[in-house]
This record gives sequence, C-alpha cells and structure tokens, in this order.
Amino acid sequence: MPSPFEALLLALAAWRTWHLLAKDDLTEPLRDRFLKNEAVLDFVECPYCLGAWVAGAWVFAFALWPDGVVWAALVFAVAAVPVFVNHMLSSD
Repeated sequence: MPSPFEALLLALAAWRTWHLLAKDDLTEPLRDRFLKNEAVLDFVECPYCLGAWVAGAWVFAFALWPDGVVWAALVFAVAAVPVFVNHMLSSD
C-alpha cells in the first residue's frame, strides 16, 4: 500500500502521463496520424477514460516494483508542476 506521499506522486504522475498522451503538442502528430477514429480520440482525450487506465497502470507498476516506480513517478510528478502552473497562468 502506498504512503500518502507515494499516492500523491502516483496521482501527479498519472495526470502528467495522461496529459502527455492526450494534450501535449509533442504527441499531437502521433494522435493525428494514429487516432483517426473519433471515438478512440475521445477516449484518449478524456481524463476520466484514459486517465483511469493510466492511473491503474501506475498503481499496478507500484505493486510490482515500489521503489523503482516511486522514482519514476517523482520525475513525472515534478514535470507536472510547470505544466499545471502554465495552465493556471494561461488565458486560453
């Protein structure tokens, strides 16, 4: 069972991973090329849909290899902060 701190790291890592896959400009060419089906694109861009699967993958990975996954989650969690701050400060 993850500690509260580890759970927070996993949650932030899951959000960052979902955002990377669904919203980042970096992955937009891949989404445009491979996600031609509107329903699949809706699934990928939905934080409640793909986000749940991404979160589940982080938790499953933590159950298999807690120490290594915490370090990986830390990287994604720290990377989530500037993205989140940018979203809060942007007027889009």
